[in-house]
Amino acid sequence: MPLRVPHVALNEFVVATLESTGVPAEYALITADALVNTDLRGVHTHGTKLLAGYLRKLVNGGYPPSARPTIEKEGPGWAIVDGAAGLGQIGCHFSIQTAMEKATSTGIAYVGLKNTGHIGAAGHFAAVAAEAGFIAMISGNDIPSVAAPGSRNAVLGSNPLAYAIPTAGAPILLDIATAAVAGGKVYAAHQRGEPIPPTWLIGSDGHPTTDGTLYPHQASLAPMAGHKGYGLGLWCEILSAIIPGGAMTWQVGSWIFDPPSASSRHNASFIVINIDMIVGRADFQARLQSLIDEVQAAPTADGVDSVLLPGQREDRNLQDAIRHGIALPQDVLAKLREAAELSGVHVPGFLKQTDHV
Repeated sequence: MPLRVPHVALNEFVVATLESTGVPAEYALITADALVNTDLRGVHTHGTKLLAGYLRKLVNGGYPPSARPTIEKEGPGWAIVDGAAGLGQIGCHFSIQTAMEKATSTGIAYVGLKNTGHIGAAGHFAAVAAEAGFIAMISGNDIPSVAAPGSRNAVLGSNPLAYAIPTAGAPILLDIATAAVAGGKVYAAHQRGEPIPPTWLIGSDGHPTTDGTLYPHQASLAPMAGHKGYGLGLWCEILSAIIPGGAMTWQVGSWIFDPPSASSRHNASFIVINIDMIVGRADFQARLQSLIDEVQAAPTADGVDSVLLPGQREDRNLQDAIRHGIALPQDVLAKLREAAELSGVHVPGFLKQTDHV
């Protein structure tokens, strides 16, 4: 059963563990904010469950704790950023801030981020831009784990694609893997003893399998919606790796399975649109609200109150978690205890609780 954890206490714990490895306070706060906010939205595969793995990389040099991203080359509306093999959240934060600064004067900007660590939830950084009033689209690449239609093995990573659009309230926010499901969900389902749906995995014979123990060494993730997900995953690879000159497909390391002393060489792209310059804020918001109203006025199936916008369910999770604490699953709590052990940080009281929701 999940355990309700105050988000402020969780954030403080994450910051303390990161700082224990030599991560500067500013960067520890940025990384903790990304991980905890992802948990607040209920996306636990990409929240603080990742912390223990990151700490191993930091302690053993795979992710240099003091690495600072730098702009390698740039123009008025674009930049290529080298993440210096550091934490992916730091590279992403620097890149989205750079993209917003450039879009402020050019209207639209592209930033390619290469040579960074695992980026976690791409949607977090899209939301950062939307909350500042921009439209943003983010993509990333990863070591291949996803089959192409007809292939027997992995061809592309579960390359994420996210976008965020500012509204009068919470942003419209989509964050998806271009696989049928993120690999973390396969691990989590298997760890919890839950069945693997037949649409998630492709075995080494090129056919679907429900055996979660085969992934990732003897099975690949299925592409989302067949050829459509495959095509989008290829697009993410081009935006994130080909354009900035970063590692692609099998050149990307596995941040989970490679030695913790090895960098993972992940990459990402950031496209930001300045609404005020291109459209005008008032006109954009009026037209967007008209679209939202039309979508949400659609007749619903029995038992469905209303059509939800992308990100609306996650925003409800966030509001509930802020008020009542984040309901962290047991597999996440186990990883947090592991993080405390790895870092030598005192186990916080919330990890000693036995009251569950």
